[in-house]
Amino acid sequence: MESFVQLRKGVTPGRLHTDLAGLKDDELGRGGFVGRTASLYRRNDPTAFRSTGPLRPTDVLSSALAPPEAVDPDGEPLPLFSNQDCRVSLSRRTAAMPFFVRHIDGDLLCFTHAGSGRIDTEFGPLDYRPGDWIYLPKACTWRQLPDGESTLLMIEATDEFRVPPPGALGRHFPFDPSQLVIPEPVAFDDDAGPTGEDGYQVRLRHRPVDGADTTTLHYPHHPLDVVGWQGDNFPFTFNIEDYNVVASERIHLVPTAQLFMQATGVQVMNFLPRPAETAAGAERVPWYHRNVDFDEIAFFHGGSLFGAPMPAGLISHAPQGIHHGAPERVRERARRKFDDFDRVDWSVIAIDTRRRLVPSAAVLANDLGQH
Repeated sequence: MESFVQLRKGVTPGRLHTDLAGLKDDELGRGGFVGRTASLYRRNDPTAFRSTGPLRPTDVLSSALAPPEAVDPDGEPLPLFSNQDCRVSLSRRTAAMPFFVRHIDGDLLCFTHAGSGRIDTEFGPLDYRPGDWIYLPKACTWRQLPDGESTLLMIEATDEFRVPPPGALGRHFPFDPSQLVIPEPVAFDDDAGPTGEDGYQVRLRHRPVDGADTTTLHYPHHPLDVVGWQGDNFPFTFNIEDYNVVASERIHLVPTAQLFMQATGVQVMNFLPRPAETAAGAERVPWYHRNVDFDEIAFFHGGSLFGAPMPAGLISHAPQGIHHGAPERVRERARRKFDDFDRVDWSVIAIDTRRRLVPSAAVLANDLGQH
């Protein structure tokens, strides 16, 4: 049971996640770092294993994946992971959509890893650039017009994405709402945009029904013909440069301290440049863990970790219950370079899901095979 009293047995450091003296810090916790927790201090690296069977960590470079839309404007994004609560896909579009899209199972949240362009929506156009989050409400009709090749990580929930309650951190956690870019309505004329023999095409993306995951509507008029709107349900963009990072000088904070948005069974976090922990002996790298109740996806946007470049575009998946964490050499470097760096310069997007994620065939075929 949960208690303010925390037991301590055997050999442990004087302060949590500090002065490990060669031990390996391994956390066994419930509820995604906010429930009951035990910190186990081991002699050996708990990630030094080889996995056989269906559950194993996967690591894949997004540049090695080939979304159909990258070579065919009429193509679709590439599925990466899915469960009952969400679907994660990779988009790499190089040309304007010759159709419109409407996600009808839930809200859509897209992270812009590379490229720029415009998203036309019923509410008006939204420009995007690297580092932008693009939020599109459930059943909102939209169309992407990239300036060139654009790489997006797409997260579709079967529920609403919402900003976490501010709690003790106040109304401007995790961001100042005035930093959102909100569209102004632009009613498109019927002779604007892509049409075919059957008029304007709107693809409804949804869970498979009778073996099909797309339904197509054909309109005789432009589907983005809205001249005005009001309310509190609208698309927007938000750049990670404007995210308010929470930091501590004494202890490395749990990942959920950087929560950006959440839906039922899904949490999305921004791990962004911030001041490093400065208290003597503090561990600056996340401890080993097996995140008992959540699968984890980390998408490496860029940056570096104490002078070591991050593998930009790497997608890493750790199933719940299986140890993961930064390699021991990275931890040793962070300790050795403690006085050389006063900032953590990484940019990583994280997705945690309550239900187990199923990797797609494309992910498994391109797994780097580190386990």
